[in-house]
Amino acid sequence: MEYLEAINYINDKNKFGSRLGLDTIGKLLELLGNPHLDMNYIHIGGTNGKGSTSSYIANTLKEAGYKVGLFTSPYLERFNERISINGEDIPDDKLGKITGKVKEKIEIMLNEGYEHPTTFEIVTTIAFVYFKEENVDYTILEVGLGGRSDSTNIIENSLVSVITTIDYDHVEILGNTLDKIAYEKAGIIKDNGLVISYPQEEEAFNVLERVSQEKGANLIKCPMENIIIKELNEFGGIFDFKYNNQMFKNIKIKQLGKYQIYNATLALFTLLNLKDRGIVQISDEEIRRGFEKTKWKGRLEVLKRNPSFLIDGAHNLQGVKTLVSSLKLFNYNRLILGLGILGDKDVEHMVEVLTPLADEIIITEVNMPRRLEAESLERIVNKYNNNTLIEKNIEKAVERAFNKANKDDLIIFAGSLYLIGDVRKIVLKNT
Repeated sequence: MEYLEAINYINDKNKFGSRLGLDTIGKLLELLGNPHLDMNYIHIGGTNGKGSTSSYIANTLKEAGYKVGLFTSPYLERFNERISINGEDIPDDKLGKITGKVKEKIEIMLNEGYEHPTTFEIVTTIAFVYFKEENVDYTILEVGLGGRSDSTNIIENSLVSVITTIDYDHVEILGNTLDKIAYEKAGIIKDNGLVISYPQEEEAFNVLERVSQEKGANLIKCPMENIIIKELNEFGGIFDFKYNNQMFKNIKIKQLGKYQIYNATLALFTLLNLKDRGIVQISDEEIRRGFEKTKWKGRLEVLKRNPSFLIDGAHNLQGVKTLVSSLKLFNYNRLILGLGILGDKDVEHMVEVLTPLADEIIITEVNMPRRLEAESLERIVNKYNNNTLIEKNIEKAVERAFNKANKDDLIIFAGSLYLIGDVRKIVLKNT
């Protein structure tokens, strides 16, 4: 199968929507020879911070000389970003070839009366096949939605289940209380496994404790109180971290925001626990290099300066609150906000937190069927800030933002990962 044919085939399966459950992907993988078995997984779930935490771990293991597969979602600019080895996206020809194999097995499934796999099930399967064929040493596997019934949870064992911050998101699927959401996230905990968690709200952590006890798993809370933040600005951060009796000093990251120091620490704590158990061999210098080299597109990413143009994938309330707190890192005169949100998000509360800070707001639409129409979004925004205008075309919205900004102003586009992916391409193309 050619690359474009593969992309069209994958995208066409969006019509099969989202389905929680493992029977369909299980059958597909069985027909492919169960490529997901017998690989070394670091499984990462949670609400926010999964991508950054995954990237810190993957980059550091790469610095240690390992061959590391990384599966994340969604992509920002190009589909291939979702599946990579040592920072290199899956090649077009490999994607086409593997998709062709998967398509053949899906046709067999349909003839046997099975349901058609969803897009995410297909993409997850392609990743498993690719990583198996390339014989990776470790696979960093980011959960797509929830955990318990997510396609990535078809794996039988993991070296560690890492759980980032748990907050309200996808409440219509995962539940409308923190303990229900935490229960779904806890689904990636394996029998007798190792679990490393971000310090959660008590309601969420109690669920992780209960599930860990039921499964005989060892749950360890990352001691964020052991962090000493030494520098934090619009270019990155420097921090110390005490692990047992060892002090890791002056760890540098280029990711922006205080929360990135917490994500980095969760990754560091995970790596050190794996090292203590003899699972990975990694030096302090390799850790430092891996963390300093880590970049994660679309999270508090500065695309341009004078004026500063920032994109952030804040797409739920916790993400928006983190974005707002991170604005203190920047010196600016006026804030020009570009905003587009999907209709199934907690729009009211996201808007309530973010929009009062803006001097002008350009309301646009995400290039997705689930987008909230600009007129509907403007009505909500106007409750908190009426300095708004609508520009549905994203490229024109970016152009209007630049036209409104002086050199000492700050432009931010936020509200959806899908939105900022388009914005990123537009800005970098014209820079």
